[in-house]
Amino acid sequence: MRVVVQKFGGSSLSTAELRREAMQRVWDAVDRGFTPVVVVSAMGRFGDPYATDTLLELVKEANPKAQGANVDLLLSCGEIIAATLFAEGLCSLGLPAVALTGWQCGITTDDVHLGARVLKVHGERLWEVLHQGRIPVVAGFQGVTEQGVVTTLGRGGSDTTAAVLGVVLKAERVEIYTDVDGIKTADPRIIPDAPTLQVMSYREAMELAQMGAKVLHPRAAEIVMEEGIPVQVRSVQHSKGGTFIGHGVKPQAALGAEQIADRVVTGVAHLGKRAQVKVRGVENFHTSGLGARVFQVLAEAHVSVDLIHLSLDYIVFIIDQAKVEIAQQALAPLGLEVEITGGFAKVSVVGAGMHGVPGVMARVVNCLSAEDIPIYQTSDSHANISCLILEEDIGRAVQALYREFHLDSI
Repeated sequence: MRVVVQKFGGSSLSTAELRREAMQRVWDAVDRGFTPVVVVSAMGRFGDPYATDTLLELVKEANPKAQGANVDLLLSCGEIIAATLFAEGLCSLGLPAVALTGWQCGITTDDVHLGARVLKVHGERLWEVLHQGRIPVVAGFQGVTEQGVVTTLGRGGSDTTAAVLGVVLKAERVEIYTDVDGIKTADPRIIPDAPTLQVMSYREAMELAQMGAKVLHPRAAEIVMEEGIPVQVRSVQHSKGGTFIGHGVKPQAALGAEQIADRVVTGVAHLGKRAQVKVRGVENFHTSGLGARVFQVLAEAHVSVDLIHLSLDYIVFIIDQAKVEIAQQALAPLGLEVEITGGFAKVSVVGAGMHGVPGVMARVVNCLSAEDIPIYQTSDSHANISCLILEEDIGRAVQALYREFHLDSI
């Protein structure tokens, strides 16, 4: 049995016409001799009746502070509706299909609401459906705890569902269908004519996802990388093309030799709605143990930190702006001076080719300085350089870095 997992994002299911296109992609897989397993997101975006953000707004009207199990139970409904409609659509075309929830597929998670992590998957029900000759249409983004409480996997969680099912079913590949024709060198909302990357390494895909690119969730990229499952990211309206992600692939392969030496950056990504946190109030965070305590209480409150700078008498890092109130409550008992400022964004250049290449940071800093864009913090790794800037400067920063690293020529 040649299994392929096909995940369809909410924007690619928002209209009846797009849903028909999506169902055609399932037909195409069957024609090629594959056994498809479908994963769907909630249909549409904010304002559409069953979109996740619409449901979230609905529950916030009932209780602005709503969170936890009740919210997860409501949010899981969007994917269930999408799975049911998609399965019935396939049946009407002569493809036997059955809609399944995340918990019916045996997806077990931890008990963190609105951002659970998958602990294990029992695939017996899926295999049973497949051996019956039916196509499973799985509601993405959701699972259940050991105690039977429904959870959701956070933004982009349907990608994670597709990835874990691909691992459990030993799929030949995972196909991610969206409203763009693959992973771009920059956000097409800022650079409309940004080219599509034909091939990428897992590492580059994961770095771009972590830095804010919206096409593939970073946890999903990590899961498929660990198992070596190829991924194809493409438009629901096209059966060919897109971006291929796998081991041993190099975006430079299609370039001339004279261009390869300069291809240190594969793409630019950004992440908005960040808040900068400055913590003071002790002379030596290292010896007092308060430095570790700061990060411990934030972790216990499920607040992720980034761009960390730790010195003798202060700590600086950034968090999601939506987590500011939670962070303030978590840090308050420590008795430290905490200053939190919103309105920031993180912009990053990503590329496996920058490792060991001197001067990349200089190019980034000079590029942003030439545009009069202040840099408030920086960080780097083998495959990315990130800068904290004001959110109002995102557009100019992305455009400047796009030009600096010639990302229009891939």
